[in-house]
Amino acid sequence: MTSPEKRELTTVPRFSDKVFRGIVTGGGLSSLIILGLIFAFLAYQGYSVLRSQGVHFITGSAWQIVQDSAGNIDYAQTKFGIAAMLIGTMLCALIAVFIAVPISVLSALFLTFYAPPFVKRIMVAVVDLMAAFPSILFGLWGFFILMPSVEYWAKLIHKYFGFIPIFKLEAPVVTRSPFVAGVVLAVMIIPIVTSVSREIFSQTPLDRIQAAYALGATRWSMIRAVVFPYGKSGVVGGAMLGLGRAMGETVAVYTVLNIVYKVNWHVLLGAGGNVASMILLKFGEAGPEEIKALMAAGLVLFLLTLLVNSLADFIVNKSGSKGR
Repeated sequence: MTSPEKRELTTVPRFSDKVFRGIVTGGGLSSLIILGLIFAFLAYQGYSVLRSQGVHFITGSAWQIVQDSAGNIDYAQTKFGIAAMLIGTMLCALIAVFIAVPISVLSALFLTFYAPPFVKRIMVAVVDLMAAFPSILFGLWGFFILMPSVEYWAKLIHKYFGFIPIFKLEAPVVTRSPFVAGVVLAVMIIPIVTSVSREIFSQTPLDRIQAAYALGATRWSMIRAVVFPYGKSGVVGGAMLGLGRAMGETVAVYTVLNIVYKVNWHVLLGAGGNVASMILLKFGEAGPEEIKALMAAGLVLFLLTLLVNSLADFIVNKSGSKGR
């Protein structure tokens, strides 16, 4: 009886593996190429404005187009500055993250460790559905439903925390403020942060959970000792993902925020700004030179979002190695 021939072990990938690797590599490179083309387009369109305005484009807040007697733009006196819009963008986004992250983490913990199975199925479907809602729906809901309630909350915050500079209200105008925009953005990013946090928490090693219970830990003690150290990198990543979404939001912020070209650090005052909303406001009536300025503003927002995502990746890598 003859023995079967020995199989020859080889590291040469099969044809199907090569095809799959090529598809995956092409898909990954295509995203980088698209981002590079977007960056190149924005840089090409906005370079002339960045060169003429210089650092003032980042540090100045004036947005003034001066024309001469013939109706042509006087480039020597025309000023484009987005400092107020950048500060407003970060202010609204930070308010949203400050409100959304605790709610999202608690919701993710409830869905992962406390909710009954039928409640979990329903709530997970609702949360995932909310993440896909168009932003205009959140904007209209914030304008007609949320704004009256948030106005009352703003007055309470000013009454009891007005000694803090950012909560000081110099004028009794609280509607369409950065605080209102931040609350709307918080509602928008809660589903995203909740979904990311829930997925991370659900991947906590079962042997660690069982070991904590075997040592007599309660459910909350197990979460503090096992789930939080393991999943903190995912929570940070979800929070930074929500921050990036909040920074780039356009329609919802435009609906509930007054665009004022002046730096405003008072979150309760009905005046502020947002780079994306400013672009939406100006683009329809802008001339050729102003369109270039708007492209330059888009380039700055693009780089700022890229910086935030890079920082998030760095934080996730650092905290992930310690948490696991």
